[in-house]
Amino acid sequence: MADRLNQSRHKSRWPIALAWLSVLALVAAVLLMAGAGPAYRWQWVGLGEAFNLLRNGVYAATAAVALSVLVLLISAFTRRAGTALVAILVISATAALLYMPWQQWERAQQAPVIHDITTDTQNPPAFVALREAREAAPNGLDYPGEATAEQQQAAYPNVQPLLVNATPATVLAAVQAEVEAAGWAIADITPNRLEATAVTRWFGFEDDVVIRLTEQGESTQVDMRSASRLGASDVGTNALRIETFLNALRDRLE
Repeated sequence: MADRLNQSRHKSRWPIALAWLSVLALVAAVLLMAGAGPAYRWQWVGLGEAFNLLRNGVYAATAAVALSVLVLLISAFTRRAGTALVAILVISATAALLYMPWQQWERAQQAPVIHDITTDTQNPPAFVALREAREAAPNGLDYPGEATAEQQQAAYPNVQPLLVNATPATVLAAVQAEVEAAGWAIADITPNRLEATAVTRWFGFEDDVVIRLTEQGESTQVDMRSASRLGASDVGTNALRIETFLNALRDRLE
């Protein structure tokens, strides 16, 4: 009788132990994935090591889900509602954790491998104040050319110049206000151009922006260029930045 009781207690510990392991795997996944960006941004690790942290975080999250599914199966047979609830919570939390990386992966599959986006592919706004920073960056200063333009036009047809019925001075004031609201670091302002650097929140990647104003009679045309300093593909970030900024600028001027 005592042996049977001990065996029963031993078996009853398994769901609890596995539930704790799934929780620990989830915690490890959170720490690895959330810490990858700041670790690179604060220069504790290189970019390759940061991506390894992300990859290991995904592995830990996968382990958390696998363990939770096992806990659910055992709990169903042993009728342990407590461990089943823990398993469901871990699976739900893991799904929420993986949603953003999954979104990024989906965008990466659809986005062309380009990193320099502009509303004027024939005569892109030039970087002047940021020239040295661009020259020192892996992606360089010059616009990549016709192949990039063709890929951009196919993938991001909505990236177009903005024409507003206002003077360049009025538009420039609105541009500066919108750039400051976005939190970009302004490098230079002239009567017809503004240059700034945007820093991504998670990894701290630096993308340079130049906005050019051209007087068109009583209207002003706004052209914009956003280019990453690092990486062959921007996963659609620069195109989204331009579209978002110009829409916000239009609303501000209206």
